[in-house]
Amino acid sequence: MFQVNSYTRVAIASALLLALGGCGKIEALFKDDKGAPVAVPAKADGSVAMLLPDFTQLVEREGPAVVNIQAVRAESTRQSTPSSDLPFPIPEDDPFYEFFRRYMPNPNQQQEPQPSESVSFGSGFILSADGYILTNAHVVAGGNQIKVMLTDKRELRAKLVGLDKRTDVAVLKIDAANLPIVKIGAPEALKVGEWVAAIGAPFGFENTVTAGIVSAKGRSLPDESYVPFIQTDVAINPGNSGGPLFNLRGEVVGINSQIYSRSGGFMGISFAIPIDLAMKVAEQLKSSGKVSRGQLGVHIQEVTQELAQSFGLDRPRGALVVRVEPNGPASRSGIQIGDIILRLNGQTVENSRDLPRMVGDQPPGTRIKLGVWRKGNEQNVEATLAELAAEQAAQASEPAAPSQPQSYQFGKLGLTLAELTADDKETLGIRGGLVIQKAQGAAAQAGLTNGDVIIGLNQTEISNIRSFERALSAANGNIALLVRRQDSTLFVPLRIN
Repeated sequence: MFQVNSYTRVAIASALLLALGGCGKIEALFKDDKGAPVAVPAKADGSVAMLLPDFTQLVEREGPAVVNIQAVRAESTRQSTPSSDLPFPIPEDDPFYEFFRRYMPNPNQQQEPQPSESVSFGSGFILSADGYILTNAHVVAGGNQIKVMLTDKRELRAKLVGLDKRTDVAVLKIDAANLPIVKIGAPEALKVGEWVAAIGAPFGFENTVTAGIVSAKGRSLPDESYVPFIQTDVAINPGNSGGPLFNLRGEVVGINSQIYSRSGGFMGISFAIPIDLAMKVAEQLKSSGKVSRGQLGVHIQEVTQELAQSFGLDRPRGALVVRVEPNGPASRSGIQIGDIILRLNGQTVENSRDLPRMVGDQPPGTRIKLGVWRKGNEQNVEATLAELAAEQAAQASEPAAPSQPQSYQFGKLGLTLAELTADDKETLGIRGGLVIQKAQGAAAQAGLTNGDVIIGLNQTEISNIRSFERALSAANGNIALLVRRQDSTLFVPLRIN
């Protein structure tokens, strides 16, 4: 057995003292410059040396600035009108009709409208010590009474300063002073895989803390063209909406807004609005009660590999213009259908979803410089932005079915086409085009359908059969058809070899 003499004991004790003296250095490996614990990356051999993050200090420091929100919406209901004043059918000419009408009350008799209330629950966080609060627009939209509950059990009425449905951001104001406030962080510094935490009131359980990691950045969701969402796996449920997403430094980096779910509950995918975008919106709401955005006046589409080849672009990038609004900024500056916008004020437009955000960040009246790909060359175009109109409900309209004159068959394409009549052009609001009478083979595989109207081929306008044939012969097998489909316009790539 190993024997420990006095000398050995002294040596071991000295080593332990030295080791303890170095604990601060070792501990520093697991903490940032502010003392918050951080994870240590995995080594090349796959082994991991790390400490799990401790959120207790974060919750103690930042939790008091998180609030619960209730928005009450008043509604009224009216019961259906009964067909008779009696609880059972009886002819009006019956001698006992009047007796039963007076003395037999009908339980189904119409009553006065009964007021009812629907309540929306959510979360929020305090921006300023004098009571400005940030939350989601969908939490408070339509609410005529908004109540804010603080962590010290106070309940205060809140005034809606303003909301912006496009970004789902709203600002509230309560009458209070010396309130705890959150620290604002920098979402651009977030890294995928970084730890984050959420505080909110899921299902009404106030001050609930959940944690996870950043799963992705810059996510685009359907009908959400102005927000590059932060995707996380933090557990978010109804009631968390509007609450803060914290990094390990205790800084707010996002507003928890949406979840992806097939059941209505959390399924591991949640989305947060970057706080820098939300703060820009909040400043405008505080100053004017609304948000003003620039508008270019174009409808755009994503550039796929097939479309990039059709337009002679080296790789898929930019925003492809499929419609130019008449008398809009783009129309006045000379932007054309089929142009691909590659840059705005020197910033790269990598995806079509980037352009609405970049334009919307500019105030109306701003003069911008666009880098545009047109017919194999890059050009510079300048435009002065207009103001984006307020949201309006889309009005569905049934397009008139174009009449079908003489047919022309293009066997390699799988298309049977016909020219539009004058009435068709006027109804559709276009100068010319070819209606697809039948799509099969390559055309059907590309997604073309009967009734689509071809108004362009690559970057050439199509007005009749002759213009289509000329553009087709010059395409060299790389074809992108500009198609009008009901109220939408899009490019459809089509291969013939």
